[in-house]
Amino acid sequence: MNELPQQLVNGLLLGSMYGLVAIGYTMVYGIVQLINFAHGEIFMVGAFGAITVHLYVLPDGTSMWIALPLMLIGAMIASVLVAIGAERFAYRPLRGAPRLAPLITAIGLSLALQQAIWAFYPEAKSKLAFPQIEGGPFTIGGATVQTGDIFLIVAAPISMAFLAYFVMRTRTGRGMQATAQDPDTAKLMGVNTDRIIVIAFALGAVFAAVGGVASGLKYGQIDFKMGFILGLKAFTAAVLGGIGNIYGAMIGGVVLGVVETLATAYIADIPGLDQFGSQSWAEVWAFILLILVLLFRPQGLLGERVADRA
Repeated sequence: MNELPQQLVNGLLLGSMYGLVAIGYTMVYGIVQLINFAHGEIFMVGAFGAITVHLYVLPDGTSMWIALPLMLIGAMIASVLVAIGAERFAYRPLRGAPRLAPLITAIGLSLALQQAIWAFYPEAKSKLAFPQIEGGPFTIGGATVQTGDIFLIVAAPISMAFLAYFVMRTRTGRGMQATAQDPDTAKLMGVNTDRIIVIAFALGAVFAAVGGVASGLKYGQIDFKMGFILGLKAFTAAVLGGIGNIYGAMIGGVVLGVVETLATAYIADIPGLDQFGSQSWAEVWAFILLILVLLFRPQGLLGERVADRA
């Protein structure tokens, strides 16, 4: 029990990362009813966009306190360009097609992005070191927090607050709500639905890029396959919270992260279940949680509310 504060903090950090990526899934689904399985690779592209700025743009020896904002901008640019390109050339031509067609396209795009990054960064076939912020660690309420984790602690609530304000208070946000509720009627009322869909993809990519940088800072390394499993978990988080509910996506991510962390930390202490508490079982417990939620509350923890969809 002495480790509980630390495990809760670990789960909160992991869940915040899931939530940042899950927002992109749920925003796109809320508007075009598309599960963008390539969104995990948008997260991965963001991490590589950040490290590209560090390796090829910034002078050697640049402090991370100076480099980090520029790396974050590079991550966002890379992720947004890929997301907008995917929407324009991969998904928009299939908008009226049966739902299976864009789903298969998303899976193909996911594999293509992985191979493109691998071709550009052959060293990422194993692991590529990600620069770290100097200083730390810090002790907060009995839990140890690494310097890189501070970025995620700050970025996740700021991102969520920005999204809440954008969706509920801006003209474009109201257009996103209208498009999510009834795209045909929204178009008749003068809403440019194509523009709204592009903005939804771009916003989701921005949050995924923030998550990609946070992952690099947290684990100290990145690779071209890092988005696949995390993308599946982020999709799980979106379903847990209520697919189409932007607030539910973040809450689902936090719940998933905490459950996964506590399960791997404490199940090994139960007699006869020690083999189920290793880190390799983390994905198993995540999907067990998903199955339980789908069995007893298929609409998700918060459900799908039209007013909150984007």
